Amino acid sequence: MKMIGRMILVLLMFSQAVNAQDDAPVEKRGFDRSRLFGGGSFALNFGNITIINISPQVGYRFSRYLAAGVGVNGQYSSFKTINGYDGSTLSRENYGVAGLNIFGRFYPIEQVILQVQPEANYVWGKVKYYDPPQAFKLKGKVVPSLLLGAGGAIPMGGAGAFIIMAQYDVLQNERTPYGSKVFFSFGYNFGF
Repeated sequence: MKMIGRMILVLLMFSQAVNAQDDAPVEKRGFDRSRLFGGGSFALNFGNITIINISPQVGYRFSRYLAAGVGVNGQYSSFKTINGYDGSTLSRENYGVAGLNIFGRFYPIEQVILQVQPEANYVWGKVKYYDPPQAFKLKGKVVPSLLLGAGGAIPMGGAGAFIIMAQYDVLQNERTPYGSKVFFSFGYNFGF
């Protein structure tokens, strides 16, 4: 009888240990700082075409599938048209963009991103012609954009990931900073 009692006790302890391995970890509720991430767009190009873009974003990963966040846009671009015969400057165009955005991301699988990003950008600029000398100032105005995109997230250790996206401004307002074609962006997300 003692032998049967010991065997039942051992079996009960073993079954509890096996059962404990099957329990899924309880998801933490409320704000979790480890779900915060930062990133955005940063670009520099100098020459006949000069582009400076500093557009940081911060977001929160609500679940394995959903993330959202906010960002600011800051861009400067300058385009110089050169005379092919003598190398003189024919014209110069300067544009600036300052704005705000929000974004939402859906991750159908860990490495694939679908994104929607509404923006409100204040856009201004000027065009200067050198022969004959003329200058035009473009009145600043708020230009809304709605970017839809898809891309990939390549994990780079910890909470970091290299982001590659194809995006398109579906509103196509006059003076949109994104043009009329699909554009590509590359960036990095890092965890806090």
